[in-house]
Amino acid sequence: MAQTGQSKGFAPKEAPKLNPPKNTPISVSHLAKCDGNSPSYPIYVAIMGTVFDVSGNTAYAPEGAYHIFAGKDASRALALSSLKPEDCRPDWEDLAAKEKQVLNDWFTFFSKRYNIVGQVRR
Repeated sequence: MAQTGQSKGFAPKEAPKLNPPKNTPISVSHLAKCDGNSPSYPIYVAIMGTVFDVSGNTAYAPEGAYHIFAGKDASRALALSSLKPEDCRPDWEDLAAKEKQVLNDWFTFFSKRYNIVGQVRR
């Protein structure tokens, strides 16, 4: 019962109409181009290898507060609640259970707001 309330807490006030998740392979080099610095590319953020299209949120645009995450798998930074560039990397498996839960919470938060467009191919 508590889990339902918890996941409900991550729901946006108005649920966006999301497309079915895609499993398209996305290379690390392509993900890097999706950092908001080129109007030719969308803005992507990856969490645990899952790529979200955050193009509609100016917080991830070049002047936005969370631009540091754009074009990267920012799993470690999100788990650590860090905005440090050196923490914006995909490795998270070595983190403590508490940080892994924070990361899972972020994944839930993103999955309720942004379209899943693919998976990072390493």
